[in-house]
This record gives sequence, C-alpha cells and structure tokens, in this order.
Amino acid sequence: MRKTKTRVIIMGAAGRDFHNFNVYFRDNLDYEVVAFTATQIPDIAGRRYPPALAGSLYPEGIPIRAEEELPYLIREYRVDQVVFAYSDVPHTYVMHKASQVLVAGADFRLMGSGTTMLKAQKPVIAICAVRTGAGKSQTTRRVCDILRAAHKRAVVVRHPMPYGDLERQTLQRFASYEDLDLHHCTIEEREEYEPHLARGVVVYAGVDYKRILQRAEQEADIIIWDGGNNDLPFFQPNLHIVVADPHRPGHELAYHPGEANLRLADVVVINKIDTASQDGIKEVRANVQTLAPSATIIEAASPLFVEDYQAIRGRRVLVVEDGPTLTHGEMAYGAGVVAARRFGALEIIDPRPYAVGSILDTYARYPTTGAVLPAMGYGETQVHELEQTINATPADLLIIATPIDLRRLVKINKPSVRIRYELQEIGKPDLTDVLAPFVK
Repeated sequence: MRKTKTRVIIMGAAGRDFHNFNVYFRDNLDYEVVAFTATQIPDIAGRRYPPALAGSLYPEGIPIRAEEELPYLIREYRVDQVVFAYSDVPHTYVMHKASQVLVAGADFRLMGSGTTMLKAQKPVIAICAVRTGAGKSQTTRRVCDILRAAHKRAVVVRHPMPYGDLERQTLQRFASYEDLDLHHCTIEEREEYEPHLARGVVVYAGVDYKRILQRAEQEADIIIWDGGNNDLPFFQPNLHIVVADPHRPGHELAYHPGEANLRLADVVVINKIDTASQDGIKEVRANVQTLAPSATIIEAASPLFVEDYQAIRGRRVLVVEDGPTLTHGEMAYGAGVVAARRFGALEIIDPRPYAVGSILDTYARYPTTGAVLPAMGYGETQVHELEQTINATPADLLIIATPIDLRRLVKINKPSVRIRYELQEIGKPDLTDVLAPFVK
C-alpha cells in the first residue's frame, strides 16, 4: 500500500521556487505541492503555475497565493512541509518564517545544492554574490569579455525573472534589443540583459532551466551562470565566483543564501575598494578567509563612466539608481550619488515627496532607501509611475545610474546624463588568471 503523499507549500518570489519544483517535485509521486506563496515582487500572487509547466500530476496547475496567507494555507491544506525558496534576506528573517511555519504545524525545509543544481555537459562558470548590488553584473560582463577575447563562445544564462505569462516565458532567448520587446521585458529584465546584448552575448532565461540548459549547451563553449538576488546557482559550476561588497561589511555572514554562496566560492571578488573604507575591506577579507579559506581573493574597483560630468557641477540633481540594489540590497545610495558628489552637484533632490503609486509604496516597504529614486519597473503601470515621479521632482538634471538607458523607456522632462560602471581588477591575481584553464 502506497504511503500518503507529503503535502507541500513552496515559499518563493517567482524564481527559485519554480526551479525547485521543476527539478525535484514536478514528477515526484511522494509529494503533492498544494500551493506556492509569493513575496518581494508585485503582482505575482493570485496567478497559477500553469499545467503546461506543472506536469501531468497537476492538470489544473498550482495556485500562487500571497505569503501573508501562509498560516491559513497550512491549516486549510493540511500541509506537512513548507519549503523556503527565495533569497537576499537576513538569517533572522528566515528563522522568523520558520517559527511561523512550525507553530502552524508543518515542517520547515531549505533545499541545498545536491537537490537543486543541474549538471551541464559544457563547462559552467557561475557568478553570484553575497548581497544584491555587490557588483555581480559587471563581474559577469568582465568574465564574458575575457572569454570572448580568447575566442570562446560564452552564452549567459540569467537567474529567472518571470514576471509575465509563465507559459510563454518557459524558455527565452535574447540576441537583440528586438527580442526584449518581443518578450515584453520589464525594466528589471532589461537591466540584466541589455549590457550583454550590447556586447554581442546571447542570453537565456525563463522558468524551466533544464530545457534552458539543453538549448544553451547547443551554442556555447562555456556557459556563464549570471546569478541574481544573491541566490545559489541553478547549474553545478566548474568555477564559482562570488562578489562581496565592503560597503556592507558583515553582510556576507548574515544573509541567506549569501553566506552559503561565500562558503561555496572558488573565487571571491572584493569589489568597490576604490570607494569603500579600509576597515570595511579588511573586515570582508577576514570573513572570506574564515568561511572560504581556499578561495582565491581578487580585489576590484567599479570606476564610473559619465556622459558629461561637467553638466553635473552646480546643478540640483535627481538621481535614479538600480531598483533591486536599493530595495532588496538595502543600499541607501549607489553609483549615481557617488558621481553627483564627486562632480560637484549643488544639491541632491529627495524624490520621496513627489513619488506616486507603487513608487511611494516602495519607499514605505524599503525605508533604508535614501534620497534617490529606485528604477522600479515590474510592469507598464509601474513604469508610468516611475516616469511621473521623475517628471514631478523639481531638479535641474537627472542622473541615470541604471544598467540601461531609461530614456529609451520613459519620457523625461529635464536634461539628463548617464552613469555607467564596469569592473576593474586591482593587482594580482585577476580574473584573467583564474579563467586561464577555461581559455586553453
């Protein structure tokens, strides 16, 4: 007689949760996943994980509910086990959620690399981070540049951001800017994909990463896992590069699963040493040496490239920065504020009094955000509210410090300059050294 199935809820944010389901639970007769819960990303709850992705055991798909309903859902569905499957949160946050689950009568589970990493047929280089906003994206770009200079076909697979029609987003391939429009990409997606496309690097993303891996292997010499939200890689890496941020010393020990990333690292890039304090750099280095004593440490800077730095001097400026860095990453400012101060802005205008709609809600949800505007854009409505906030803020100049040029997506009623930043290794060893075995 077959035992009763273990009834499961997966807590997520439209990324790791779907991956864990696909690779472990989808065709597993020992489990019944009764619901996903959703947080962090707007407008995810209330949908269903579609039958085409859920598999034959779930002909009606699986409901996606708001995380606030979790205690009720545990009781309603008589849940045995709750799987925590999202990232970039403090360790204490994870245990508060665990306590909530335990009190409701279910077991609490975290799934590790052994059950969730897929094995590739091609070499995999994973670039991850201990926190959002540490500099993972520019590190990924630098790795791609080195490999392409050695005539290696590097294909990027990006951590998921499936915020639209999940079935249509099962497997996405981006080779041009037109593909971004074809797939109705959000600002967050464009920020991650466009810099690669500008270099001629193909990007894959989506929902079903087994299928994505199989497709990427067909056109790659080397697969680059471009991690997001300081999550663990979905593919088993041959080289695991992790970026740490000395502007937030100690965070590499205090966040999930950033600490796990650090412990798994083959290479740790301590970024932003040009702007961080020496005390911060020393603390991060000491923590790396304690948690990952065999890892190679590379120090790096993130130099700024400004369209017209003279336009900043003496102006009242509004700074718009990468959204996740300010929200999930809990940074009060980023490269745009650094540029405003360095190049003599008269004043940095606080946009919070002029924020509207979901932008105003973002400030309430992430109160550590400083007098800067996070470039939120998870849908058309939010992009419009971002545009309204920019245009309502009484500034002489807009400083755009996002990975993409916002001027292509929103109509701006004031002059603007754009800030870019890339990774520059300082001293030896550098990324060329650690990548040498892959370019032979």
